[in-house]
Amino acid sequence: MSRPDSDVRAFEAHATDAELDDLRARLAAARLPEAETVRRAAPGPGRWDQGVPLADLVDVVDYWRTGYDWRSFEARLNRVGQFRTTIEGLGIHFLHRRSARADATPLLMTHGWPGSIAEFIDVVDELADPQDADAPAFHVVAPSLPGFGYSDKPATTGWGTEKIAAAWVELMGRLGYGEFAAHGGDWGGNITTVLGGRFPAHVLGIHSTFAQAPPGVTTDGLTAVERRWTEETAHFWRHRAAYAKQQATRPQTIGYSLVDSPVGLLAWILDKFAEWSDTEDSPFERISKDRILDNVTLYWLTHTGASAARIYFESHNSLDPELRVDVPSAISMYPRDIEKCPRPWAQERYRQIVRWTAPEAGGHFPSLEVPEYFVQDLREGLAAVLTATSRRH
Repeated sequence: MSRPDSDVRAFEAHATDAELDDLRARLAAARLPEAETVRRAAPGPGRWDQGVPLADLVDVVDYWRTGYDWRSFEARLNRVGQFRTTIEGLGIHFLHRRSARADATPLLMTHGWPGSIAEFIDVVDELADPQDADAPAFHVVAPSLPGFGYSDKPATTGWGTEKIAAAWVELMGRLGYGEFAAHGGDWGGNITTVLGGRFPAHVLGIHSTFAQAPPGVTTDGLTAVERRWTEETAHFWRHRAAYAKQQATRPQTIGYSLVDSPVGLLAWILDKFAEWSDTEDSPFERISKDRILDNVTLYWLTHTGASAARIYFESHNSLDPELRVDVPSAISMYPRDIEKCPRPWAQERYRQIVRWTAPEAGGHFPSLEVPEYFVQDLREGLAAVLTATSRRH
């Protein structure tokens, strides 16, 4: 008997010993290429000019095989609280950490690629039950995007950011949250923008580390820093975005390697953690091997390398040029993120920016790179959003 769409049920992550043994065996039998031809002394970003350096990859693969403990991360996921429900015929997995505080605000947090719910594992408890009694508290809901983690893999096209945003509204309603705040970065920031623009009756306001201007903006009147941001973003899309073109046009082709080879999957994802983090050489300057391997192993055990890549096929360059966000918005542009939008441009889409920050440190993965600052910034941003919302009501 099939479950009704409205059914929400508890879920526990548990990889079998056979799956973990198979992973270690594949790592031990990996066939690696020769070293890159741009070998330079560490540390230095030039070492990564051809991608992940062989010596770095060998080191991480060895640790993944002999030292990394998936069971520890699995237990943390289960302690937070995991659930699944079916929306539009697709099974959706999510973390749900209810706060003990009576004044807590529902908060939807959406990850991106090549991240996962693993991005939020170090911040959910503090957001839900802050040590400081004066800090705002949140009922945290963090879904796995369709095709990611323990969510189902779509068998047909159509699961782009617009449909995902609508599914998230349905999900929050099932949990009793008719109104909620939303946060996201990367694809999660795109989806959060759609949530704020399409569903103002449900979304109290948004916090995002992603902002995308509508077409037609000019550099007239921008500061020198803002002009540099636009140049850096343009350079990224011209010279460093081959991964996005590949996944937007041929996700199935790269997907075979990502699902068949743990080393291939690790290299594909590690490359982005290195290039997109606020570091001078290795991502491990800010993020531990364990945290990155939690994320990569989740992709591996759920066989989602190909299905996660398809979000680019579904949604690349798909944000509606006419979409405007009128709910209160707090936006943070981390200095080493891959896309940084000047405030005058952002204001063309986000019509009520109540807080704008340009942090001094952090890149594309702030909840992992600078978790304490990330929590503080998120709290302050959402406090400004909720104050503006209360005035509006």
